[in-house]
Amino acid sequence: MKVAIIFGSKSDTDKMRGAANCLKEFGIEYSAHVLSAHRVPEKLEETLEKLEMEGYEVIIAGAGLAAHLPGVIASKTTIPVIGVPIEVAFNGMDALLSIVQMPKSIPVATVGLNNSYNAGMLAVQMLSLKSPTLKSKLREFRKSMKEKFIAENESGINL
Repeated sequence: MKVAIIFGSKSDTDKMRGAANCLKEFGIEYSAHVLSAHRVPEKLEETLEKLEMEGYEVIIAGAGLAAHLPGVIASKTTIPVIGVPIEVAFNGMDALLSIVQMPKSIPVATVGLNNSYNAGMLAVQMLSLKSPTLKSKLREFRKSMKEKFIAENESGINL
């Protein structure tokens, strides 16, 4: 199981680190790439071909401003793409709408602004469909998350 994390600018590294952290938690192999749909489209296409040949199963793509990267990737591969809108301008609404409003037949799953961790989690869920071991890890993660939440909040809170 392999996931690629692609984003358009080195300045987005911190915002995309959450996806890598999530994938590490679940022991999923990943690679990260800074590529631009506008500045290096040939390199992007070359990389996508390589990812397909190497058996990658999900791509997480982060983008801000025009935010074309996730959609361009989805148009050039059948590997599922999860888009992470990155807040750069207009409170991130430009990026969110650019990623979520894909034309019919070229979908991009989309998570919340700057929420690359959830993109990693969605990739984990997708991959768990074919891996009983990963599905078990995911169930245990959820169980632990619930137990921790209850323990931290069951005695109420002082306002």
